[in-house]
Order: sequence, then structure tokens, then C-alpha cells
Amino acid sequence: MAVFEAHGAGQWMPTALAQGPFSGLQGGAVAGLLAGEIELLAAEHNWGEALSVSAWFLRPTRLARLRTEITPVRAGGRISIIDNTVWAEGQDQPCAMVRVTLGIPRAIDVPGFSPPDEPTFDPLQYPSSARAAPHGGPWFMDAMESRTGDGIGWFRLKEDVIVGAGSMARVLGPADWAHGIFRPLANVVADPNPNLTVQLLRAPCGQWIGIEPQSHWNPDTGGGIGGGLIRDCAGVIGRVSMSVALTAFPGPARLP
Repeated sequence: MAVFEAHGAGQWMPTALAQGPFSGLQGGAVAGLLAGEIELLAAEHNWGEALSVSAWFLRPTRLARLRTEITPVRAGGRISIIDNTVWAEGQDQPCAMVRVTLGIPRAIDVPGFSPPDEPTFDPLQYPSSARAAPHGGPWFMDAMESRTGDGIGWFRLKEDVIVGAGSMARVLGPADWAHGIFRPLANVVADPNPNLTVQLLRAPCGQWIGIEPQSHWNPDTGGGIGGGLIRDCAGVIGRVSMSVALTAFPGPARLP
């Protein structure tokens, strides 16, 4: 089972596991769908591996049949740049879009360079940090096993975002939680992110994706930022960043 099921070229049906905490689908799930579809096409055209993704969440993506449209900006050579946009059935305006930068790996000899020593982790040593959705139904967190320890949130997808997608689609879901793992305060305001940017240094080894987060809020402007390092069990593999739009909960605030 996948979080999004294919129903023909550019046609997708989200399952209940794609839902977010409030209205619409989880941003990281939607970004994973769009990036994953590009990764599938990249494998066919030898565009290389996804180096970075910038996603914009334009409006809530409804739990409905989805239509995507891929637009190459630059294709071929060592670097390719590909856009993908999604519409929900019955809506004229797009819900979200991504721009993916892909590159063909090329080993380079750099005299005098040695990689830094990295700590290794076993996420199974940390307690589970599973959370229920505020609406009480299934949501994207149910598609992942999550654990937290030593300032890092660890995630392991139990279901593919889409069948056959690559590393970036798997990373985007955990990365989308960077602003919420250790937010300044919990259960007082909602803090959706209207955008998401991820850069990968290399593909993750193994199933676990770790987010070493930082979050900052500015109530005077109603905004904030989130981000942090992305890890696998062997070391740093990338970085994530996003803007945050602080807003009141759709319903009464939930206290611990």
C-alpha cells in the first residue's frame, strides 16, 4: 500500500494516510508525491538524483482525486530542473507545486579533504513519539514510525509515498516536521509552513531519517522559521528550511 495510489498518468488518489493535522493533506506528503513523480521520470531520462526541492503550498490540498503536471525547465546535461504542480478535482487553481534540481553524480578528487567524524545513532534506543491527529482520524504520521532522543526526531516510513519513488520523496515527509518537533510552545497555536526547501548531500543509508531541528517564532509578526540538519544513522545527509505562519487553532487550544 502507498500513501498515494496511481490512477493513470498524472492521476492520483490520496489515501487517508495522506491527511494532515487540520484541513487538507499533509504538506510533506504532497511534496513527496510531486517530487517522487519527478524521480520516477528522472530514472527514465537519466537526469540523475534529486539534489534539492523547493515546495510551495498554495492552498489546502483536499482528500480527492489529484491531477499533476510535470514541466521541465532544463533537462539534460549534468543538472536538470523540473517543476511539478498538483490540482484537486473540482478546483481550477493549483494546490501546490515543487521545483526539483537533479544532478548526475560525478566523483571528484579533492586533495587534502577528509570527511568529518560523525556520531552514529540507533533510533530504536529512543522511546516512541507517535502522536494522534487533532481530528482523531488517520493522518500522515500514521504512515511513519517516529522516535525522539538526543535532540533528534527520527522517522521511518512504513508505507511508500508512491510506489517506486526515490530518496527525496522519502525524506520530504520527515523534513516537513522540522518546525514542529521541538517547537517553542506546544498546543497554543497552529504553525503551518507555506513552503519547504530540502537539500541533500547524499542519499540516505537505511530506513531511518533523523531531523535535528531549530525553530524560532516572532509573535509580533505572526511568523517564524523552522529548519535543521537531516541525518541518517551514519551522519548528516542534508538540510531543511521553511517559513512558518502562526495562526489560531481551528478549534479550542489543546492543553497537555
